[in-house]
Amino acid sequence: MSHDGDHPPPRSNGRPDGVPFGSPAPAQADGGPQGGAELGVPAGVNPSERPPRLWSIASLRTLARTTRATTAGVSRVMRLVWDTHRRLTLGLALVTLAQSVVPALQVWLSAQLIDAVELAVRTGAAEEGVRTIILLAAVQFGAGAFASLMQTLANIWQQLLQERMAIRVQTMLMEHANTLDLAHFESPTFYDQLQQAQAQSAYRPVQMVSQTFSLARTVIVFGSMIGLLLGLGWIVALVTLLSPIPSFIATSRYGWRGFQLMRRQSPARRLMNYLTTLLTTDTYNKEVKIFGLGEYFTERYTGLATEYYEQNRSLLVRRYMIGFLWGSLTTLATSATFLYVALLAVAGRVSLGSLTLFVQAATSVQQNFQGLLSGLQGMYEHNLYLDTIFEMLETEPAIQAPATPAPVARPFTRGVEFRDVTYTYPNAEEPTIRNLSFTIAPDETVALVGRNGAGKTTIVKLLARLYDPDEGQVLIDGRDVREYDPLELRAQIGVIFQDYAQYQLSARENVGVGRLALADDAEEVAAAASKGGAAPVIEKLPQGYDTMLGKWFDGGAQLSGGEWQKVALSRAFMRDAQILILDEPTSALDAQAEYDLFARIKELTLGKMAMFISHRFSTVRMADKILVLENGRLIEEGSHAALILQNGRYAELFELQASSYR
Repeated sequence: MSHDGDHPPPRSNGRPDGVPFGSPAPAQADGGPQGGAELGVPAGVNPSERPPRLWSIASLRTLARTTRATTAGVSRVMRLVWDTHRRLTLGLALVTLAQSVVPALQVWLSAQLIDAVELAVRTGAAEEGVRTIILLAAVQFGAGAFASLMQTLANIWQQLLQERMAIRVQTMLMEHANTLDLAHFESPTFYDQLQQAQAQSAYRPVQMVSQTFSLARTVIVFGSMIGLLLGLGWIVALVTLLSPIPSFIATSRYGWRGFQLMRRQSPARRLMNYLTTLLTTDTYNKEVKIFGLGEYFTERYTGLATEYYEQNRSLLVRRYMIGFLWGSLTTLATSATFLYVALLAVAGRVSLGSLTLFVQAATSVQQNFQGLLSGLQGMYEHNLYLDTIFEMLETEPAIQAPATPAPVARPFTRGVEFRDVTYTYPNAEEPTIRNLSFTIAPDETVALVGRNGAGKTTIVKLLARLYDPDEGQVLIDGRDVREYDPLELRAQIGVIFQDYAQYQLSARENVGVGRLALADDAEEVAAAASKGGAAPVIEKLPQGYDTMLGKWFDGGAQLSGGEWQKVALSRAFMRDAQILILDEPTSALDAQAEYDLFARIKELTLGKMAMFISHRFSTVRMADKILVLENGRLIEEGSHAALILQNGRYAELFELQASSYR
């Protein structure tokens, strides 16, 4: 959070992922901040929604729309699978096709084998019967071995394809997230969608791939078994075919309800994950222990988890009990078919082999048709979740490069200008800054002063084009920043925010990522570390610049707050930037380190425009120009000496702070 409070409205920072017990995949989540969430209905979800009655005309229309949506979802996923690895996809398709013809062949061979045995016993033609039986057994063995080989290849190729798919989708999400605006990450609604998509990407696409190939195999097996069963009569085939449908309808309704429940529970699930994070990471451990918060957070988690469990349990029990009751129709149809064929065999109208064939075919038809319906229903559920991933991938950033971006000059010759700039955070009632105008000349150092919430950090974000102003213009070198490519412009800006990142990487990487092109240049990294004051800290570490920082990985060294800030400062100095922005750069430094840094500030910012934010007037007075902000407006401007002579707001604040040292 920004030091001055000019930040967007509070948002959740958790990972709204996972699915309820009523859905086919387990929940997966990782915590993050979430304030005040409780079990309830998020924006955009109507709690009174219910799935349509599937026996009505409206339900048939809904079913048609669902089928179209599922087909579209499968098409999207299959295109993604094909692009991921074409040879694996083609191989898996061929193996699936080969597997599909084996079951009907095995059923037919079993019938022929039983008839051959029965014929040999009845006629006494043992020698000829044995040859036929051995031949049929050999063919059946070959079919079984072939099916086993195809299944083995399918398992290998499907697992490899799923691994490649998971990596590809995760990479796509990471790459796309990197293109999105900062405002996206500060929007609770979009942040929820992004985090949910990230969590679902780990398994939803690969599950849909698996289910798609399985469904194709089921369709072929089902068709071949229907062909065998038609030899018994079309009525038996029809009864066998229709008996699984009621179970499918009931399961589909509860799949829809499971998805809606997952959406309603998202805030509570994120809060649960955040509470877990508070007790399981080093970031919060000190305060948790000092204030004795462990039991409090655990009790809050338990209360939420109990309610979460009860809601899921209710859906789970209803879903599977209803499925069992309707599934009994399938069991009844199977038993009736067996009885009917058995009576035909007793009457001599079918052979024992045919008895086996028809019973196995009837059982297989029901199982495969039920599998077909369940597969469609499962893909429908997967598609509901996958929509979140594809919607996120289709989101476009508002801040983009123009069709023909202006070249970024080196060096800047006309400085920076804010011209009547107004900016309001989304969902905020009042602008954070309004009608703001000021200039920064080349080689000039400017300090921003003001209370928390005055708009200081927002100015920094507008300058770096992390936001675009609602009104007015931000100009760099005489051009509106919207005329530049944002990436090229940001390459000219080095910044350290007060809430700087603490990368759990090596010391060399922590500094080097400030300028990736030279991250492996030991001399450049060492020079930047020297400018930022981190060199003495790093050189004392066990492996020097190769030491891992932080305690997340083996061999890591934890730094103090001041030492981390020196590393962050070094990262800013690593950048070959024309504009240097320091947001409370000495807040965690000791007095000596702060004095050493600002005693050299002119040297460190030579040839650059520099802007720094500080509440310490011993630091501020070193700036060439000071901008005093109040409620998003510029109320005073000038050097330290000039502002003291004005005897205005700056002089008042300076005197208040100076009096504490007398």
